[in-house]
Formats: sequence, C-alpha cells, structure tokens
Amino acid sequence: MYRVEKVLNHNALIGIPENTTQEFLIMGKGVGFGKHVSETIDVADDCMIYSLLESTERGDKKDLATSIDPVYLEIANELLDGAEAEFHTIDRDVMLPLADHIEYAVKRSRNHEQLRNPLTDDIRVLFHTEFKVAERAKDIILDRLGVQLTDDEIGYIALHIHSSIMDQAVSQAMQMAEAVRQCVTLVEAETSKKIDIKSLSYNRLLNHIRYMIARTLKGEIIKLDMNDYINATAATSFKMATNICKELSKSLGKDIDSAEIGYLAMHIERIALDEMD
Repeated sequence: MYRVEKVLNHNALIGIPENTTQEFLIMGKGVGFGKHVSETIDVADDCMIYSLLESTERGDKKDLATSIDPVYLEIANELLDGAEAEFHTIDRDVMLPLADHIEYAVKRSRNHEQLRNPLTDDIRVLFHTEFKVAERAKDIILDRLGVQLTDDEIGYIALHIHSSIMDQAVSQAMQMAEAVRQCVTLVEAETSKKIDIKSLSYNRLLNHIRYMIARTLKGEIIKLDMNDYINATAATSFKMATNICKELSKSLGKDIDSAEIGYLAMHIERIALDEMD
C-alpha cells in the first residue's frame, strides 16, 4: 500500500509506502487517475516503481521527476520496456535522465534547433541493438507529440539505452564512439580513402575498442604482448594505435596497458589493407 504524495498525471504519481518516508515514482496505466493526495492505494503488479532516494548527475531525483513533463516520463518508461524486452535485464535508474534528455530533444526540434552528432554512424554500428531500440522513440514521439526527431537525436538516446544495459555512463559510451571515430579518421588520412562502415573489418575494430575500454576501466590486462611483432610487420598502424591509446588514456583518466597497442594496431592494419584493395 502506498500513500499518494503527488499526482503527476493519469499514468504517474509519487507515493510513499506505508510506515516509511521514502518516496517513489510509480508509473502505470491509470495509476494516477482520480487519485488524491494522502489517499492510500494498491499498486498493480504491472506498474513500474522508481526510487527517488538517490541523486543523479542532473540533481535530486524527486525534483527531476516533478519538473519533467509526465509525457516524457511515459515515453522513457516505454522505451525502457522495449530495452528490457530486447536485453532482458536492464538498470531502470536511467529513466529520469533519459526522460530529461528526450524532453530537451523535443524542445530543440520544435525550435528548429539541430543538435549535430558527428558520431551517429559510429553509434549506430557500435551499439546496433541499442540504436534499434532508440529508434522506437521516433514513432512514439511523432504519434503523441507530432514531432519528428533526427537520427542524431536518436544516437544520443541510444547511448542512454546502452547505459541501462552496461555498467557504463553515457559519457563513457560516447568516449568509445569518439575513439572509433579517431581511429577511422587516422586510417582514412593514411590510406586517402573513405572507410566502409558496413565492412567486417570496421565492425571488428568497433568491438575491439569497446572491450579495450572496458578492460581499461576494470583494470584488466592482456597477458600476451604482441607489440614487437606488430611494430615490425605493421609499423604505420602501430604508430597510429600508439597515438590513439595516448589520447584515449587522457580522456579516460586511466593508463591503457601498453599491450593493448599491438592488438589495436592489428585491427587498424586490417582496415588499411581492406581500403587499399
């Protein structure tokens, strides 16, 4: 049983369990319909319940929950339902930041402000399934609000979806995509050719960087060091990999183990060879 503290709309309210003072955001079809402050209610099993105890990067959870238009809470909740159906286990704590982001995305669209995302194509490949889930936002928002979001906005939403399935902040996911873009830019400059983002070598590079960053953040080290061999057989790619690891170490605030350079160089070399065919 919950005591109603604030009704947000027909499908969302803030409630407090009996004999406690902890506040929760409760979402479900009709959960707030006809409800009044201080009323005691049962909550159906199909409702989603979000704790408002902790804070987020954007501030107090309760302040965030009450300041966001409830329609965006519903949209974010629905997207996470889709993510849960796809990935089975997710962290729904991203709901409020996701709803906040979607609200501003819609405001930008209505004001004809384009938020450019130079990493959209990389995010689409690196987080392919997350991007597919995020694309559902297009239809939901167009249907409910008559607003058409761009793929660049969907790319940012995909990063929030990714953060719900991985123990990784949106900013870290963005760093992965930036690292991939840096690799691609260097290889394209060296080969004087555009890289096919649909190629197998490109996909392998993306996945390698993804796990390289994960290993770095966890402090895991590759046991087999192939640097001498790769430097001797693919010196240009090894130099590019060295520069990329240095720059990535700065942005992560953590040293990337030197053994990672050789493995990254192998993937860069594969791409370089593909593009020179």
